[in-house]
Order: sequence, then structure tokens, then C-alpha cells
Amino acid sequence: MTTVHPAPLRPGAAAPAATPAPARARPGAVLALVAAGALGAIGLWWAGTPSIHGPGDWLTNAGRITGLLAGYGFVVLVALMARIPPLERGIGADRLARWHAMGGRYVVSLVVAHGLLITWGYAVSAHTGVLGQATTLLLSYPDVLAATVAGLLLVGVGISSARAARRRLRYETWYFLHFYTYLAMALAFSHQFATGAQFMADLPARIAWSTLYAATGAAILWYRFVTPVRQAVRHRLRVGAVYPEADGVVSIVVTGRHLDELRAEPGQFFRWRFLTRDLWWVSAPYSLSGAVHPGRMRITVKALGDHSAALAALRPGTRVVTEGPYGAMTPSARQRRKVLLVAGGVGITPIRALFPALPAAPGDVTLLYRAGRDTDVLFRRELEQLAAERGARLWILTGTRAEHGGDPLTLLRRQVPDLAEHDVYLCGPPGMTDAVRAELRAARVPRRQIHHESFEF
Repeated sequence: MTTVHPAPLRPGAAAPAATPAPARARPGAVLALVAAGALGAIGLWWAGTPSIHGPGDWLTNAGRITGLLAGYGFVVLVALMARIPPLERGIGADRLARWHAMGGRYVVSLVVAHGLLITWGYAVSAHTGVLGQATTLLLSYPDVLAATVAGLLLVGVGISSARAARRRLRYETWYFLHFYTYLAMALAFSHQFATGAQFMADLPARIAWSTLYAATGAAILWYRFVTPVRQAVRHRLRVGAVYPEADGVVSIVVTGRHLDELRAEPGQFFRWRFLTRDLWWVSAPYSLSGAVHPGRMRITVKALGDHSAALAALRPGTRVVTEGPYGAMTPSARQRRKVLLVAGGVGITPIRALFPALPAAPGDVTLLYRAGRDTDVLFRRELEQLAAERGARLWILTGTRAEHGGDPLTLLRRQVPDLAEHDVYLCGPPGMTDAVRAELRAARVPRRQIHHESFEF
């Protein structure tokens, strides 16, 4: 079934402009800073290595370079997930997670290469076997055993993050496995200072490396632990109401004080911790599904796992702790005059918040909402009212591909012929978003005009 609400010919009232956004980091600048740090780590090796002689020395120094880059990579990985507001707002949680995953593969490879190269190089220099040299390193050198444990922890976390493993893990299990990254980081730092040739006799290098680790640790402590507590004390969040939207989908109204001070933008999300006996220990990301008011805000959640399913039983008055707001899929990310919003299933939640918040002339905003059945459509009345009020086009597509004679998303370019002139905000299940992005690439929509975030772990 296709429900189409064309833009009315009468002038529509424009939505109020969004609150000016706080500071945002630029992806290019962040990548340049990361690359500069990697060159600095190699510079530490260069400054502390006057000469190299023989195969054993070459292997050992290759191990030192990979060790320095792995130690630096640890810091980058943790900083990307420290929930630093300029990074979250400017780059977006989805892109940060992709960078983190890609960087994790590099760091795990560097850690493994470091251990093998150092052991091999020492064995060649000492004219001994690799296994015998490994035993000597573990038993005789300070903190090598701790570093080995750190490496194994990191490899384990990397394996648990592989796509095949993630599909078999509950979100809560995966979430807590990642806490071992902090232990691995601490053990690796101790090892570097105990045996690292670049640090043992170079005080400025020790100070710079310590500052790097300390600053990252402080960011983790501040943004992931102190800030949520401060927000809880300041805003006194509680569950105000829980009501059904569709089968397996509920909206949760959270009330509190001075919520406008959070400066949350439409399209953003918070990490929510509901303080009940069964839920307090998990912090899960859910998007805002409406505007934030001084005294309340709303999220809408579909039961996709143990945590999300349990939210339907929340009682009014339950205390809530939040982290955020996060996300770069906001009105301030807009590049062009025309906007296309594409949502699938419960992915309508951030799109619902964005729909009335994008200032535009009548006909410049189009919302395409794909759902399996009519009963799965969320916020139908709200969307229809908003579309009528502001002169936006609303398409609600329901039904199977067989009923449509194919994937209706392939008609996107036919329905929006000037697609390349639009900013596109996209949220939905992976299969749908992949299909839409393929259509956007075929229509030559520039990447900077595509705004998408995913909460897949």
C-alpha cells in the first residue's frame, strides 16, 4: 500500500529554526590529527634509535615501531569511544563506530606483529630458538607477562567484535566484553614504560606519552562517568509515562528539570540507563522521537532484545540517567535547500523529530516511510498533520516486495528526479539503508549530503 500526501499549493508555515549547534569536530581535521600522532610515535622511535646493525636489530626495531603504533592506536580507539561531544556531534556515532572498528583491526594486527617481531629479533640476536626466547621474555623481563595478557585481551575483544561473532552475542554481553579494553590499555602502558627503549632514558618522551594516556583516561572518566551523574543530579529525570505505539513498540516520556539546557537537536540520541533492579547496569542508545521541551522528552523503542523488551514494563516514577546528546544527523548538518527524509520501521524515530525541525519552503521537504504492514506504521497521525501544516510531501509505503512487484525503493529516482539536489537523512534496518544508499550512489548524490546513523553493535 502506498499513501501519498503531496505538498499543498497553499503556503505552509515554516518550522522554527533549530538552536545553534555547539562545537563540532570536522572529520578531515580529526583524521589529520590522528595521522600526525602516528608520525609522532614513529618520531619517538627515530629519535631513540641511533643505528641499526644486522637482521636481529632490524627485526627488533620493526617490533618497536609496531609496538609504539599499537600503544598510540590504543589511545585513539578509546578516545573515539569516549563520547567527547565535539566528536559525537561533528562526526556522528555511526562513523565513529566504523573508525573504531577499522582501527581495532589495525591495532590488533600491530599488537600481534609487535610480539612476533620482538621475539624473533631477540632470538636472532641471541642465536636461540624463537620458543626459547619467548619463554625467556615472559619469565625474565618486567611486565612482558602483563603485556601478553593485554594482547590476548585485545585479540579476544577483536574476535567478539567480528561480524559473525556479534550476531551470536547479546548486546549486553558484547557491551561488557569491551570493558576489558581499559584493562588491556593499563597493562600495555605499564609494559611500555618498563621495557620500552624509547622511554627508559628519555624523560620528555615519558612525559608526552603519559600526558597522552592521562588525557584520554580523563576524557573517559569525565564524559562517561562524571557527566551522566552531573546530568542526573541537575535534571532529575524520571519516567513520566509509557504507552504503546504498535505491536512491540512503546513510547516513553521522560520528565525532568531544565531539559532545554541539554541542547539536544532533533535527530540526536541519548544513552539511557533506567534505574530498575534488572536494567540499571545497561546503558542503551535510543533516539529522540520528538522535540525536547523544558520539562519532558520522548523516545520510542521497539522490542528487539532483552533490554528493549523490558522497557514496556517500566513504571512512572522510575529514575533515569542519560549520557548525551550524541549524533551528527541533525538539521545543522544540512547542505542543500531541498531535503529527503527516508525511514524504515522503527527508524522513523529520529526522522519524526527531524521532520518539523528542518526550515524549508513548501514542497522542499519529502518524507518516505517504509513499513511492512499498515499496523507497523508509527506516528501516522502526527506525520500527516505535520506534512499538511508545513506543505511537505509524505509517502508511506507498506506491503511486501511481491505486492509491489519489486523493491519500491528502486523507484526513488523516479519519484524524486532531482535527487542529487537533496540532502538525504536516512535511518532504518541495514537491508533497507543499503538499498537506499545504492540508489543514492546511482543518482550521484554526494556523500556529504547523505546523513545516516546506525545503532548496530
